[in-house]
Amino acid sequence: MNKIFDLKLNKPIVMVGLMGAGKTSVGRALARKFGIPFVDSDKEIESAAGCSVVDIFSLYGEEEFRRVEQRVIARILNTPPALKVISTGEGAFITFAVREMLQKHALTIWLKADLELLVKRTNFRNTRPQLLHADSRKILAQLIDERYDIYATADITVETKDESLRNTLSKVINAIKNYSDREKNK
Repeated sequence: MNKIFDLKLNKPIVMVGLMGAGKTSVGRALARKFGIPFVDSDKEIESAAGCSVVDIFSLYGEEEFRRVEQRVIARILNTPPALKVISTGEGAFITFAVREMLQKHALTIWLKADLELLVKRTNFRNTRPQLLHADSRKILAQLIDERYDIYATADITVETKDESLRNTLSKVINAIKNYSDREKNK
């Protein structure tokens, strides 16, 4: 069993939050820092489906995508090793069954970003199905209103800023350490 900050953590660390918050970048850097595997749930979904997330949304709709996402995340959680970092798609944690599964079997970290940062990071990318052919600022503002209260139920919240990956990673590591210290003192 790996020990991170004296917390005997033998479960996945899962990054949640809106698109553009940094889940994949920070998750990959965190896994590298701890020397544990990194898994991107959207990449796993694409591999299982044989097509892109955008194509799945276009061909089958969001509801079917969420069903596939739930099955893939359950498989990732149950595939050894137990300790790994997982980045999820922005809607995964919003799905009640997925959220319940993650809260029971993982340490969840919400990367919380403000609207301006999300818009800046998601502009000019064609990999975000909800933002294709739409006003990204309006869509992201709506998603913030709808989802931030749900993301706030994650074990840890880290506010991300327009800063270097190193700074955000440091904030995440400190938050995990603080969480670990609180858990030890329970």
